[in-house]
Amino acid sequence: MATLEFFRLQTREEVLAQYNRFAPVGVEEVELAAAGGRVLAAPVPAPEDVPTFLRAGMDGYAVRAKDTFGAGVGAPQYLEIKGEVPMGAAPPRGVGPGEALRVPTGAMLPAGADAVVMLEYTAEHPDGTLEVRKPVAPGESVLQPGEDVRLGEVLFSSGTRLRPQEIGLLAALGVTTLTVYRRPRVAVLSSGDEVVPLDQNPAPGQVRDCNAYLTAAQVQEWGGLPILKGIIPDDFASLKNALTEALGEADLILISGGSSVGARDLTLTAIKALPGAQILAHGVAIRPGKPTILASLREKAKKGGKPLLGLPGHPASAAVVMEVLGRPLINRLAGLKPPSSWGGTVTALLSRNLAGASGREDYVRVRLRLADDTLWADPILGPSGLLSPLVKSDGLVMIPLGVEGLNRDDPVSVRLFGN
Repeated sequence: MATLEFFRLQTREEVLAQYNRFAPVGVEEVELAAAGGRVLAAPVPAPEDVPTFLRAGMDGYAVRAKDTFGAGVGAPQYLEIKGEVPMGAAPPRGVGPGEALRVPTGAMLPAGADAVVMLEYTAEHPDGTLEVRKPVAPGESVLQPGEDVRLGEVLFSSGTRLRPQEIGLLAALGVTTLTVYRRPRVAVLSSGDEVVPLDQNPAPGQVRDCNAYLTAAQVQEWGGLPILKGIIPDDFASLKNALTEALGEADLILISGGSSVGARDLTLTAIKALPGAQILAHGVAIRPGKPTILASLREKAKKGGKPLLGLPGHPASAAVVMEVLGRPLINRLAGLKPPSSWGGTVTALLSRNLAGASGREDYVRVRLRLADDTLWADPILGPSGLLSPLVKSDGLVMIPLGVEGLNRDDPVSVRLFGN
């Protein structure tokens, strides 16, 4: 039965559509200083206008615009300088007909003034007269109240990841705390009798547990909190107990190895043995990553399911599956609104022909290279059990399902690794 189930491959889109059944994790309040990179769980309305007062947009002189009409280099207008506006304080006086006040960028505009003449279009005379060589229109070089942000305006909706620029705007508005989604807790398990800890010298046929650390680093980079659960032997009871324990402390379980069809494949059996477990996919039409598992697990007496993603044992395959399927799942649990499933993408020209994988989406590792102002994507080929091709690459190029391949000089979208 397992073999038949394995070969009913689902497409990437079919697997991603299953994520809607998993709700984002809970929310918490955080201070603004700790909110960078977090995802909003509630919309944020502006508590006030920005700016809250008429502000000078340039260094110059606050004037009545109509007093400058007709000014030119050959026929300047002359105004009387009546002092200056200090930064961070109200103007000492207003501006009347034929008057001007010195004003720095960001200072409050005095009453009566409706424009700022930039310094470079003026000259001061020893007798306190200002020579204006260019006219200004009402509102020129002036920031109006609410021009940047209006009171009550929804600044950011729920599901927005906060970047430094969002933090800066919120600080300008005096926002001190925010409601954000918790960082998803992600249990990372490795299975297999051939896997040994990092501090152990592998015997013939054994490998160190690099998958757990690679996967945990991806989880952390994407805003999750990895929980390293160690190595689980190829034993049904051990696997079931480890999965049950992980289910009680994590929002998502990632387990690598044990997802291929074979006599020693116990992972699927252990998952099915958990109360309320539901296998949503066993086999995905992608390369690498065909033996991927997606399951929904439920704690006793609790509603809703928690996702489990079974990753291939080969490290490069596991890393690609995490980029293609793991990252969108973590984003879903973190409350991040679509389409923020990937980090950045760039367009480059493919430097060689590439054949596609029959019946599957093919993800090819590439390294970016700039030559003569042209960005090239050089495929980094190698077996999925090798790590060095992954280290040498900058991102992935996808050959779509049903496409025989891509040609040299084709423009391709490179999905960059990292944030």
